[in-house]
Amino acid sequence: MTTWRPASFIRFKALGLHWRGNRLLAAEVLDDAGRVKGVRPLGGTVDFGETADAAVVREFQEELGITVKTLGPPVFMENIYTHEGSVGHEILAIFDVAFPPDAFVDKTRIEFNEDNGATCFAEWFALDMLDMPGRPQLYPEGLKAHLLTSF
Repeated sequence: MTTWRPASFIRFKALGLHWRGNRLLAAEVLDDAGRVKGVRPLGGTVDFGETADAAVVREFQEELGITVKTLGPPVFMENIYTHEGSVGHEILAIFDVAFPPDAFVDKTRIEFNEDNGATCFAEWFALDMLDMPGRPQLYPEGLKAHLLTSF
């Protein structure tokens, strides 16, 4: 198993929020032992010269093979976090996104591959069940509180 560590510099990332009712599509975040420690909306790094909007569309195309549409301007968050003892720092542009009409309608769990070849899984999680004892944490920290105040 490959261990992931945060970059030692600030990264700019674009994430997409896709909803099914009160369920948010999020990918599993694993600890070094391969256990799910949390979940995070899909997306990734904004490349130099690329807009955040274009990056989130590209990331969904690369990861899920679909073309999403952003639904308005992003919300920005700063995220300073620790993963397995290593500190990470990122600025996030977080968009609501719409899927093509028939994309994944019959799926509750989606398998996909990251650009490094790692197999990942995403599913729709009930927002009220995240960040509860014995349940996955929603990353970045503070996103759940923001989402609850924006409904």
